[in-house]
Amino acid sequence: MTLFDLDAYVQRSRALDVSDIDWAAVPRHTLSPGARRTLRYMQDIETHTLIYLKELLATRAVDDPDIATFLPCWVYEEMFHGRALARFLAAAGEPVSPRPRSALTASQRLEALSIALVSRVWPQFVAVHMTWGAINELTTLTGYNQLAARAGHPVLETILTRIVRDESRHFGFYFQQAEQRLAQPATARIVRWLVDRFWTPVGSGVQPAAETHFIANFLFSGADGRAAARKIDETIRRLPGFSEVQLFEAWLDKRTETTGIEAHHAAARGVARGRNLERALA
Repeated sequence: MTLFDLDAYVQRSRALDVSDIDWAAVPRHTLSPGARRTLRYMQDIETHTLIYLKELLATRAVDDPDIATFLPCWVYEEMFHGRALARFLAAAGEPVSPRPRSALTASQRLEALSIALVSRVWPQFVAVHMTWGAINELTTLTGYNQLAARAGHPVLETILTRIVRDESRHFGFYFQQAEQRLAQPATARIVRWLVDRFWTPVGSGVQPAAETHFIANFLFSGADGRAAARKIDETIRRLPGFSEVQLFEAWLDKRTETTGIEAHHAAARGVARGRNLERALA
């Protein structure tokens, strides 16, 4: 990958430019229910970035001058992605109601505490955050590209193209940081172990599991969707220690198998109910 130029990034970091967007044209183009649902999910996750930053600030990440320089620009840009998507949804007749972010569940509080504690005792823990960030930024920008292609909405495509440019820069930073930190084999082994066991797609735990599964199916089903998912995995496999990682496509496969089993059980229950009804009517 091209070496990430942090100084250049900071100099051009700014709020997403939507000054020339024709918002009045938004409702003149069809937007499918699936695209609307996906947009609401993505808007919520972009707005939730502030909470991710809060978690990072409780770790050693802020001790690194490059990361400390990058994070304010990152969260600033992500928040404006959320604002742009919210404005688009409002123009499409799907206004977004702000929801509280401070009330964490018991499991989320435990997770945040665990991350902070492990970070204190393991100096290389930042490598986990950088690797996780690289995976999530790449998945996000790929998802935006998929949504632009599937929605077929010209105004949305313009907005998403601009967001993807930002997300690509974010990915470049995280990937380079992860690559440097994973150069230590011992660190790479531990980070790989953690990713293999605990990674889930971005938004998991923030949105209900049913929403994450719907979005994954909407964006990554079919030949083109699977090709996009495979490209995510192939890119992450370039990181030290990750050459054989089974990541997003494996998660999709597992979800498809689970859905198939659920459908089989649902069909079996339907047949059983039908037989019970036949007996009752006999």
